[in-house]
Amino acid sequence: MSRSCHPLSPHPIDLDPTSETHPFLTFPLFSPLLFPNTSSDARDHCANERTFLSWLRLSVYMAIVSVAITISFHLKTQPTAIEKRLALPVGLLFWVLSFACLANGFANYVKTVTKYGRRRALVQSGWKTQVVFTVVSCAIVAVCVLLLSTNAKQRR
Repeated sequence: MSRSCHPLSPHPIDLDPTSETHPFLTFPLFSPLLFPNTSSDARDHCANERTFLSWLRLSVYMAIVSVAITISFHLKTQPTAIEKRLALPVGLLFWVLSFACLANGFANYVKTVTKYGRRRALVQSGWKTQVVFTVVSCAIVAVCVLLLSTNAKQRR
């Protein structure tokens, strides 16, 4: 098998800005992508990577919170009946939102790298990113309010 057709052969791929092929589907699959560095491309690629890593970190945190909620993790007291009843739906909600964060971060990363390779990148957050971030933020605030209100009712 020739070196260019083997999907696991790790040699760099030099991308042509005029090429219409998708950079992430170019063989070999696990090779670094090389772009011409004119102006501030290296800085922009690093910023895009940091953004993906931030979405990945948020996804991991949400998955951890999902597991903690689902198993009704408490340090000092036993969970109440309402907490036990809400644990599975809220845990599943956070699990789904965790995957939504991961998918959104990866899709944004791939889209931006593809546009960088074609010299057509416009760095901005799209409506999908705003929707995912708004839903995640609202879910976190709603669960905090829910848990604080059930805790306040318990103390009375």
